[in-house]
Amino acid sequence: MEEENKKAKKGLKTWIKVVIIIVVILVLLIAGLCAAGWWYVNSKLDKMDYVELPANEIAVNTEVVETSNVSEYRNIALLGIDARSDTFSGSRSDCIIIVSINNNTKDVKLLSVYRDTYMNIDGYGLDKVTHAYAYGGPRLALSTLNQNLDLNITEFVTVNFDTVRTVVDAIGGVPITVTQEEASKVPGISSAGTYTLDGDQALAYSRIRKIDTDYKRTERMRTVLDAIFSKVKTLSIAELNNLVDTVLPHVSTNITKNEIINLLPSVISYNITDSQGWPYTVQGITLDRWYGVPVTLEENVKQLHANLFGEADYEPSSTVKEISNSIIQKTGYR
Repeated sequence: MEEENKKAKKGLKTWIKVVIIIVVILVLLIAGLCAAGWWYVNSKLDKMDYVELPANEIAVNTEVVETSNVSEYRNIALLGIDARSDTFSGSRSDCIIIVSINNNTKDVKLLSVYRDTYMNIDGYGLDKVTHAYAYGGPRLALSTLNQNLDLNITEFVTVNFDTVRTVVDAIGGVPITVTQEEASKVPGISSAGTYTLDGDQALAYSRIRKIDTDYKRTERMRTVLDAIFSKVKTLSIAELNNLVDTVLPHVSTNITKNEIINLLPSVISYNITDSQGWPYTVQGITLDRWYGVPVTLEENVKQLHANLFGEADYEPSSTVKEISNSIIQKTGYR
């Protein structure tokens, strides 16, 4: 479990880099084009997929908002979906990160929710949390997180992992060292070595399955993203501009352009103070498939609120307790 936590945190840091890349690019472009900054950034943000998702359509436990410190935080869900096209519907969220911003101190904590975590999905029963996005898009994904973790999330940012292919081609490829076994799964490569992979090759490398473990697969994803990050730091303003045009069409959100523009100047004052993997205590079980079971959901939610929101004596809602008991009855893990 300790090893899984280490790998999850490493993956979390890599996804943070992806977000930082986008923010840094926008800040650099604003700095370089101050005279036309507002118009320019507006035109760039128009490239994103904006989703009209009113807060009242997302399930939030009002009891939690009224009695918990959670109302003092802006919680945003960052979702990395398993998709091979520009559509944002019908895909699983392979990466789920809760970005928790303290409205007073501007400190930021990040919580990576394991994709296989056994949770209740409204209308579908107990299932992997990754499936919520596939079943009902961001509305159901956010509602699932809120109901199972006693949260108040109403905002999301979704990134299509297929963007990796487009970005890699846009920056002229990335250097990746492959083993003999990996080479057999990457088109155009037949032996072990270090190669500059194009977009199709990098995506194929990051999605290799079955030759080892799922943890190794996620490690390959991180290897590709790290290589992208390293190369992005060497790009010129013109190249960064082209990259923005490449990346933003693959981003979906319900945060409005005006809110994003208002956030940009304050991003520099944000301080990422902690990153965690959740559940803290989990045990695997195979039913119809493999699941990661929080042991117990109620105890994991207590610890989450203590760690994220400083609520040492937090009492989970009746909804969380009910779901927790259902998981115990189904799995026997208590």
